[in-house]
Amino acid sequence: MSKKILLALTSNAELGDTGRKTGFYVPEAAHPYRVFRDAGFEVDFVSVKGGEPPQDGLKDDDPVQKEFLETEGERLKSTPSAGEVDSGEYDAVFYVGGHGTMWDLPDSEELARLAAEVYERGGVVAAVCHGPAGLVNIKLSDGSYLVAGKRVNSFTDEEEAAVGLDRTVPFLLQRRLQERGAKWEGGAKFTEYAVSDQRLVTGQNPASAEKTARLVVEALS
Repeated sequence: MSKKILLALTSNAELGDTGRKTGFYVPEAAHPYRVFRDAGFEVDFVSVKGGEPPQDGLKDDDPVQKEFLETEGERLKSTPSAGEVDSGEYDAVFYVGGHGTMWDLPDSEELARLAAEVYERGGVVAAVCHGPAGLVNIKLSDGSYLVAGKRVNSFTDEEEAAVGLDRTVPFLLQRRLQERGAKWEGGAKFTEYAVSDQRLVTGQNPASAEKTARLVVEALS
C-alpha cells in the first residue's frame, strides 16, 4: 500500500496591509509533489479554510509547475479544510511555504492537531521556507512544542530582511522557532538547506523544496 502525503496550504491572500497579494508558493508545492509522486506516494491537499487557496510565485517557464497545475488544477479548486480531513489516512504532512502562511498557519488549531496526530502515530511532519509558520504552535500530547529540542530550519531572518518584508510579516519565523526551543540552523541566504531530525523535516527557501521532499521520502522509507 502506497504512502499518503498531505500538502498543507495557506488560505491567506493578503500580504499584511501592503495591498499586495500572496498565497502558497507554487514551486514549493510543485517540486515536492513531483518528488513524492516519483517515489510512488499518493498526494492530497488541505488548506486552512478549504476551497481554492491563493497562489503566488508561479513561474510560467517551469515545466514542473506547469505539469503540477495541469494535473492538480481541479483538485486545487476545492481543497478540504483541516477539520474535514482524517489524520489516520496520512503518513506525512508537508507544509508548503509562501508568505501567506505567516498570517494563518500558526493559528489553525485544526491543522496543528492534524499534524500532531500524524506525528504521534509515527508519521513525518515537514515544512519548507515559510511553511514552518505552521509548526510554531504545534504541541504534542505531553504539552511540549513539536519543534522543541529538534534541529529545525526555515526562511531565515536575514532572508526576510533581504526581501524587504521583515517589518511586514507578523513575526520573524527563525526567531519564533528559536523561542519555541528549536535548535535552529541554516545556510547562506537563498541557498539550498534542509534538515531532518526525529521525523521532523524542514527546508529553508524555494531552492530547498526538492531536497526537503527527498528527506521526507527517506524518513518514510
